[in-house]
Amino acid sequence: MQQSQYLFSSDEYYVRVINGFTNNSSVPLVIWCSSDEMDLGSRAMQEHDDFSWIMRPNLWSSNHMKCTMKYDNTRKKFDAFKASRDAERCGTNRICSWRVTQDGFYFSNDEVNWRMDFTW
Repeated sequence: MQQSQYLFSSDEYYVRVINGFTNNSSVPLVIWCSSDEMDLGSRAMQEHDDFSWIMRPNLWSSNHMKCTMKYDNTRKKFDAFKASRDAERCGTNRICSWRVTQDGFYFSNDEVNWRMDFTW
């Protein structure tokens, strides 16, 4: 029953999406995030801007935050936080960070070591 440990925990996860583009001063990277329970809204991010929130997985919520990223005419939806996937992946510090760059979406649980998860 290890996979369901997040259902009964009051642990918080820090989720952060960072604009890792090297030059998007004329066209911002736009992010919009929502779950079944809440809408975090959207914002335009310039170089190195970030968007962050706290996730508190529990039995009564979807435990899932989806985000849509838009740059120029390109859009990509992704699971920014999914408790069943991230409860262990975010590590003991419960850091779930994404860095979005021109070539793809990178994940890290320490903001030092980044691994590409997928491309645009």
